[in-house]
Amino acid sequence: MLASIQKVLSVEPITNADALEKVKVLGWNVVAKKGEFKPGDLCIYIEIDTIVPDRPEFEFLRNKDFRIRTIKLRGEMSQGIVFPVSTFSFPSTLPLVEGTDVTEFLGVRKYEKPVPPSMRGVIRGNFPSYVPKTDETRIQAAPKLLQEMRGICCYSTVKMDGTSATYIMRDGEYHVCSRNTDFKLTDENKGNVYIEMGNKYGLEEKMRKLGRNIAIQGEICGPSIQKNRMCLPEIDLFVFNVYDIDKGQYMGLSEMSDIVNLFELKMVPFIECFMFNYKTVEDVLKAAEGFYKGTKNRREGIVIRPTEERYSEVLKGRMSFKAVNNEYLLKDEE
Repeated sequence: MLASIQKVLSVEPITNADALEKVKVLGWNVVAKKGEFKPGDLCIYIEIDTIVPDRPEFEFLRNKDFRIRTIKLRGEMSQGIVFPVSTFSFPSTLPLVEGTDVTEFLGVRKYEKPVPPSMRGVIRGNFPSYVPKTDETRIQAAPKLLQEMRGICCYSTVKMDGTSATYIMRDGEYHVCSRNTDFKLTDENKGNVYIEMGNKYGLEEKMRKLGRNIAIQGEICGPSIQKNRMCLPEIDLFVFNVYDIDKGQYMGLSEMSDIVNLFELKMVPFIECFMFNYKTVEDVLKAAEGFYKGTKNRREGIVIRPTEERYSEVLKGRMSFKAVNNEYLLKDEE
């Protein structure tokens, strides 16, 4: 959900800001106009890294190209925007209750970074529906996960700053995909970074030899991709998921590691295995801070999930989340 109806959990004053207040929604802190909300109110919350449409309610974002970003106002981190529910005229069929998804009604969409030439190509089709896309839920959007995961054996990895790639073998058919696109495997796409990376590791041949319907998902990082904050000397692939298509579920850490080793691939940098005991969102965000190894560049964050795959009642899906380093987000906006 990029935009939803949520409850205001708290409202706090901001030092030296007579016209502003800090509003807490889910695990997010948002700077809002003073007096607009009180604890317990319902509001419309729109997440960061989204694009809102050109309509009167969002006119104040025109000079920001209608993009909602992480910003600092009067020294306070503000992530997202809140509106009174009365700001919009919702249809009578839409329940105005906590948790209602209003993304489609408001026309909010996810912000996608511009695609450089090496990541473009002739399209075969949309991303295959039988493999999940690689989006992870931010912990601020699902703070109840902290209680649900308490005491579960988990592992954390570094969130790499690159471009997401998925390699699929299903019933003898090989696919190479970006986050949203399935590319044609023809000479027209020579030089395409996703296809070239699959060729580098001989993934089609290895996946055929394995004889299983699986998808390998990873981050392609290196020179000319994003800002190469890891300072890598060459482009490379770092695996973070292996999906069993026939079972319809991701592999746990051990089985995923076996596939990665068998295919002579690299995994995203491993941090630790631990019993999950984070008590607050702020604790997790603190753990997300840090730098990419051997650099002075702030890392994007961390990903945490159980060592054995689990279903989350909170997420209504896979138990897994990301915590993005707020200092990285602010630096990225400079």
